[in-house]
Amino acid sequence: MTTSLLPEGLRDRLPPQAETAAAMLRAALDAIRAHGYERVAPPLAEYEESLAGRLKAGTARDLLRVVDPLSQRTLALRPDITTQVGRIAATRLAHRPRPLRLSYGGPVVKLRASQLRPEREMTQIGAELIGHDSAAAAAEIVALSVEALSAAGAKGITVDLTLPDLVETLAAGPLPLGETAQVRALLDAKDAGGLASIGADAWLPLIEVAGAVPEAIARLRAFDRSGALTSRIAGLEAVAARLEGLATVTLDPTERHGFEYQSWLGFSLFAEGLTGEIGRGGAYTILHGDGREEPAIGFSIYPDPLLDVLASEAAPRRLFLPLDHDAAAAARLRGEGWITVAALSEACSGAGCSHVLVGDTLKPR
Repeated sequence: MTTSLLPEGLRDRLPPQAETAAAMLRAALDAIRAHGYERVAPPLAEYEESLAGRLKAGTARDLLRVVDPLSQRTLALRPDITTQVGRIAATRLAHRPRPLRLSYGGPVVKLRASQLRPEREMTQIGAELIGHDSAAAAAEIVALSVEALSAAGAKGITVDLTLPDLVETLAAGPLPLGETAQVRALLDAKDAGGLASIGADAWLPLIEVAGAVPEAIARLRAFDRSGALTSRIAGLEAVAARLEGLATVTLDPTERHGFEYQSWLGFSLFAEGLTGEIGRGGAYTILHGDGREEPAIGFSIYPDPLLDVLASEAAPRRLFLPLDHDAAAAARLRGEGWITVAALSEACSGAGCSHVLVGDTLKPR
């Protein structure tokens, strides 16, 4: 028999991973919805020129494209839902009062996988707060990302904060420098020797700022003698205060990789037992058709790495119902969260069930 192979980076989800994935999505979105975020559901594909125009240059090159047989135009499968939500906010929901709170969840498809994440199809869950990017908005979004990730099943969550526009802010004031791109790259790489070699010694103390909050914030405040970072430091403190008791919080203000389009705040999410980040977010702007830029802040989490962990930890709650079972008792138990599997003949054994219903009583198998 010939085995049908799937494209590289795509896979079937079998029990119990498929059920776990659905439960994770539902739990995370329910947690977000409880804070007033309304769900939107953009399409999986859009016209290439429309989708590519809203993506970062690097991401736009990685679009998986197909030709639409109806219009004969090129379609692109979305690699990210955030930009689609921005389009909706700037067009279909432009008339809605701000702040606008939107949530989403669904699959995204990438042209290429990475060594760290070999999957090309992933689940993306997130929320966007549109119309504000203040410290209060940042504290709400970062705390919500932790709550959603926790609801999805993650434990031991760490939030790593960064200031994506740090170099531009300082270069425009107390530390003027002709070539900021090189300084950004060297700070991101923590390359003290490189900074010294281009005469950027004044930037060296920033390499030592990274660490646990509030110690790292204290070092950043000591570095900021001119006060150019006062508002950003206040924002970091507001976020850290909101996360107290919810997550471990660290600060690396020069981290730039992956935050190319964020403005004053960016953050990465990590969870115990998982390699690499499981989500990220930050402040950014949405471009309207009239050229106006609107502030926004949001997050995206990619919970797929949790699947294997949660699927293996899930306790079986499957109940076998014999042919002569009590239907009322079975309905009551389903209401209590049990999954029931009914016999179709005398030969049914109820394989995979942890309990059997005898009369109106549960009995272990």
